[in-house]
Amino acid sequence: MKPIEAVIQSAIWDVDVGALPPWKAWGTRALRILHTVVNDLLEGQLTLRAMSLVYTTLLSLVPLLAVSFSVLKGFGVHNQFEPILQNFLGPLGPKGGEITTSVLGFVENMQVGVLGAIGLGMLFYTVVSLIQKIESAFNYTWHTTSTRTVGQRFSNYLSVVMVGPVLMFSALGITASISNAAVVQRLTEIQLFGSAFSLVTQSLPYMLVIAAFAFVYMFVPNAHVRPRAAIVGAVIGGTLWQTTGWIFASFVAGSARYTAIYSGFAILLLFMIWLYISWLILLIGASVAYYVQNPQHLVAHREKLGLSSRLKDRVALLLMTRIGRDYGKGGDGWTVDSLSRWLDLPMYAVGTVLSGLEASGLLVQTAAPDSVYVPARSPERISVREVLAAVRTAEETSRLHVDRLPHDERVDELINQMESALDGSLSDRMVAGP
Repeated sequence: MKPIEAVIQSAIWDVDVGALPPWKAWGTRALRILHTVVNDLLEGQLTLRAMSLVYTTLLSLVPLLAVSFSVLKGFGVHNQFEPILQNFLGPLGPKGGEITTSVLGFVENMQVGVLGAIGLGMLFYTVVSLIQKIESAFNYTWHTTSTRTVGQRFSNYLSVVMVGPVLMFSALGITASISNAAVVQRLTEIQLFGSAFSLVTQSLPYMLVIAAFAFVYMFVPNAHVRPRAAIVGAVIGGTLWQTTGWIFASFVAGSARYTAIYSGFAILLLFMIWLYISWLILLIGASVAYYVQNPQHLVAHREKLGLSSRLKDRVALLLMTRIGRDYGKGGDGWTVDSLSRWLDLPMYAVGTVLSGLEASGLLVQTAAPDSVYVPARSPERISVREVLAAVRTAEETSRLHVDRLPHDERVDELINQMESALDGSLSDRMVAGP
């Protein structure tokens, strides 16, 4: 271990947080989250997913804005769309205004009425595909492998696309109305209230960005995200995004030589860089939110945790027993998040076992928003042998299947004897039985 790694290990990992004063324990947890997130960045997956989202955004930006523009036009607030887009591209300086004009020109020229049913369907499909890519990236940060069904994607995603812009512009409209109210104008003339109002006005961009980030963190991942974790991640991500915007704006202001080198491509190049930074910051905030909600998954050294065959067998039996027992008592049910916390295992590991049990017809997942797991049939009719067979064959495919392996008489005989022994001893033992 390098000296600096030894110092970090000793300072933030080799200490008992429970024995520290509250302020020091809070600081130690914050440093552990920072260290783990940096390790995630160095691993490279977050940066790769941010780059993938840049490509998807370039393809889907105009259709996404066209759908949002059409919704806002119905409420008569579409004229305020330009300032919002220009604010997002503000770090690009004057080039941001050029991109805003070009993009809005494409959007306004897009006549939804002449697209036809197929064209309109492709428009919405492009928008849904973009948000699906975003969900996939967020699911990675939340260590979950389960995805929404096709019906859930269309209903949830389109709700966000259609309702989100209306809520955003409503908030901006209310803020502007309050600022122009006569009572507020008189209060601002008083020095104390005027200073407070000025402070609120200056912090408003941060608050709006933080609110937008928190909304994304709570509703996009296919996991139960607590409000506290989403807000903490949004504060970190939103503040980082706004601050980085100022730094990037200073960089663009002094990048005249890049314009001379790349000519007309300089605008596209800077736009792609800013998109990449924005997506990366959004994923960093999501990672912070995950570790705030799941501090038990903070580790000094990043490692891929895999379940051995023995662990899979035990986890599968624990899951079936606990879910079946809770179902019999009429409980609220178990989500992958609550099961992960109960077992103290990463969600992706628990999700792998749950997927195998679900694919074998032993568990079913209820509809959103609760999305809990319940037995597919009475636990008294589910044998232990079925549960073990489900996890043993969970990751087999037509390409990776036992029948594709070379046959050997001695090995085949041993395997058949083992399977016969399991059938004879466990086929009559039920998950909910004595």
